[in-house]
Amino acid sequence: MMYAERGSVRDDISSNELSALVRQSLKALQAAKRVIAVPPDITRIHSQAGAITDIAYRELGPRLGAVLPALGTHAPMSSQELDSMYPGTPKNLFRVHDWRKDLVELGRIPSSFVREVGEAVVDYDYPVQANKMLSDGSFDAIVSIGQVVPHEVIGLANHAKNIFVGTGGKEAIDKSHFLGAAYGMERMMGRADTPVRRIFNKALELAAPKLSPILWILTVMQRDESGRLVMRGFYAGDDLECFEKAASLSRLVNIDMLEEPIQKAVVWLDPMEFRSTWLGNKAVYRTRMAMADGGELIILAPGLVHFGEDSGIDALIRRYGYRPSARIRQLVLEHEDLGANLSAAAHLIHGSSEGRFTVTYAPGPEVSRSEIESVGYNYARLDEMLARYPMDKLAQGWNTLAGGERVFFVPNPALGLWTTKERFER
Repeated sequence: MMYAERGSVRDDISSNELSALVRQSLKALQAAKRVIAVPPDITRIHSQAGAITDIAYRELGPRLGAVLPALGTHAPMSSQELDSMYPGTPKNLFRVHDWRKDLVELGRIPSSFVREVGEAVVDYDYPVQANKMLSDGSFDAIVSIGQVVPHEVIGLANHAKNIFVGTGGKEAIDKSHFLGAAYGMERMMGRADTPVRRIFNKALELAAPKLSPILWILTVMQRDESGRLVMRGFYAGDDLECFEKAASLSRLVNIDMLEEPIQKAVVWLDPMEFRSTWLGNKAVYRTRMAMADGGELIILAPGLVHFGEDSGIDALIRRYGYRPSARIRQLVLEHEDLGANLSAAAHLIHGSSEGRFTVTYAPGPEVSRSEIESVGYNYARLDEMLARYPMDKLAQGWNTLAGGERVFFVPNPALGLWTTKERFER
């Protein structure tokens, strides 16, 4: 059932209104003596999950026993990131999810079901995995907090994904990500009903008797025409209905349906948010359906330090690079190390232009030209690109520069999906 909801394409939910909605939602936990919150990490700083978690701490007090950021494969949050995103929640409440160790298996979805929903693009079963703290009896309620937004792996992010990827294990993350990549990103982006979503819904059905009861709190965010970040929707409930309502609104406000393909796009990666291509390639994922054949995507990445979020994934990206889907799928069959790391293989597929357009990275000083070019991208000097495309003079969307050059500017690729109507409706 729904406990609180508000949302429309014109809504602009204020901080006071957000506090009231969170308080109303938390009434569902009146009987819970010990609660664990599962919000996102710094990669979803714009979700307002930080503010929601801070409000939950003020409301629940000592009943909030732990906060487990849904890291998935991402690096643990630093002290600075915690201060930035969760200023009102004590640091001693935070726990770190280790996707290789902190797991319990709560069921297994047979390969027949995976084959059916995935139209036989893969042939394997799926393990229902989550962090052991969510089912070991330490907590009698879970608050899963997150943002619904177009997503390359599942179509639209959040709800059960927050548990089974955010606190999931290597095998589950590998298999779900590769299913999505093999099925085809363009067939799923911005859609609520996808093969991976059906897998996660089935996983939730199997795991529910073993998990503590879950209160889902979901937001829908958008940058308005002035570039200001606004909350368009807030949905809280204990079942799939809250996701379905958030998904319907996200499709309206987070998908920029363009009348024409983009010949040249410029994407800015905030250095506080994007320090790897593992995360920064949202610039590719979220614009690929809008890019013209033969176009150029320029990614300004001053904070780039590495490719993967951990050393193992980083090494695989450096070894195989961002290649078209057919090539990566062949490499998975030929090379044991890539075949054993299907989430990395999926990421390499997602980060490719499929040979349709060029991708040019302009990184900060931590990553060299040779490194960028070794993974299949073009390189540009950041200072030269910033001089040519000054951030303070670009508006989000179409821009015509002084010399007549026309570019499409995306200030944060994590907040939406850009596509032409033709590609979205294929």
